[in-house]
Amino acid sequence: MNEDTVVTAEVVKDWWIYRGAGTAAEKQALLAEHRPPWRSFKGEPDPGYAPPGTSGASWDETHRRGAGYVPDEDEKDSVNTALYLRRPLLVTGKPGVGKSTLAHSIATDLELGPVLHWPITSRSSLRDGLYQYDAIGRLHDANLRHLDAAAKRTTGQPALRHRRGTPAGRVLRPTAPASADQPPGGPIAPYLRLGPLGTALVAQERPRVLLVDEIDKSDIDLPGDLLTVFEEGAFEIPELARIAAHHPTVKIGTQDDPEPQVKIERGLIQCLAFPIVVLTSNGERDFPPPFLRRCIRLDLKPPSEPKLTQIVRQRLALDEGTDDAPYRDLIEAYLERRVEGDLATDQLLNAVQLRLSGAWSDDSDRTKFLNTVLQRLTGPPA
Repeated sequence: MNEDTVVTAEVVKDWWIYRGAGTAAEKQALLAEHRPPWRSFKGEPDPGYAPPGTSGASWDETHRRGAGYVPDEDEKDSVNTALYLRRPLLVTGKPGVGKSTLAHSIATDLELGPVLHWPITSRSSLRDGLYQYDAIGRLHDANLRHLDAAAKRTTGQPALRHRRGTPAGRVLRPTAPASADQPPGGPIAPYLRLGPLGTALVAQERPRVLLVDEIDKSDIDLPGDLLTVFEEGAFEIPELARIAAHHPTVKIGTQDDPEPQVKIERGLIQCLAFPIVVLTSNGERDFPPPFLRRCIRLDLKPPSEPKLTQIVRQRLALDEGTDDAPYRDLIEAYLERRVEGDLATDQLLNAVQLRLSGAWSDDSDRTKFLNTVLQRLTGPPA
């Protein structure tokens, strides 16, 4: 390896939590210890609810994406500032520089369980992130139950009808008239489910990591709508608040699992540990000052040559002493092409993986190979 491309020893500052010294448990304890008085929340955890831990397919995916991430010193400074202040981290940068992967890296380093992912589109609303309520499905099932009850009264047999998606042959139970023991339309819990933001705000001693991906694609009102939730760490589900007098506690599903599992008291969700929120933006729009004031901002730059080398080694699980000669020319070609148009880091990883697999081995195909795997995302075509 050229001396100019040697990656220096990783800096570890004594105040860092993310990528700092110590075990994941010690980092979690340090995070809990340094809680600003003005960012203290009073939610009470449901003792019967346990969020996903560091096992299972969802955690494996988070760990796979986060373990190979290579943050530099500025990134770790910004992430830890957001952790200490319990503020959202707004990460900007060109596509492919690792904005989303940073959220998985934080969850992996602190062992906080699978990342909760909220992909934003122009149609996304605050409610989409907080919870979903299938009112039409509930009404449909209620009507079918009434039909079954009527058929049974006249023929003694239930009507052979079922809701779309309901297994054939399932008998839907008659719905009793609305009463103090039964909300109108039947039980509401099967039709409610917390969204990614709502799940992140469920009261727990250990925070969850929430990735709000590409918030710059949102409707103009969404950043402002998020301010109250981020400030209060709480929200209300009106459908549960309306029946709270007769049904103060209702158990519903979460983003992790649609089966009812977490108890909601009187329709109110209040966090205890504020979630670690990572918002990503490709810089396609500006955000209002009140929103920016409540975020810690980090602008990710395209990785340098030494960082690219380290990324390749970690992502492809190459030993530190492995000679990088087989792919050194690909890194150089990547850097040359990036000058004329944006490239994503995973494009380089694809190229190196192909090289190490023996693909495109004919020297005469080199230009065609580079044009195939290192297509510029912006700028003139190769």
